[in-house]
Amino acid sequence: MKLLFATLLTGFALSAQAAPDGQALAAKYNCLACHQVATKVVGPAYKDVAAKYKGDKGAEARLIDKVKKGGVGVWGQIPMPAQQVNDADLKVIVQWVLSQK
Repeated sequence: MKLLFATLLTGFALSAQAAPDGQALAAKYNCLACHQVATKVVGPAYKDVAAKYKGDKGAEARLIDKVKKGGVGVWGQIPMPAQQVNDADLKVIVQWVLSQK
C-alpha cells in the first residue's frame, strides 16, 4: 500500500512539473520585456488585457492570432511585432494572460 501511495505521489509530482507555466513561458519568449502583469510598460498590462476580453469566448483565438501576426492600434500606436512562439506555448501564454485579475 505504501508503495502504491508513493508511486501515485510521484506521478502527481511529475505531471505537475510537466504542466507548462504561462508566466515562465512569457519570460522565456521575452514577452515581459514589453508587458508586465499589473503595470503598462511598452504594451498593456496583462491584467488590463484580461479585463478587456473578460467573457469574450473568442478572445483566446483572437489573441493567439494577434501575437502571431503582430498589431497596432488597439492599445495605442506602438506596434507589437509578430512573435515567433510555437502554438502549444502560445496557447498556454494566452490562457495565462486571460486568467489575470
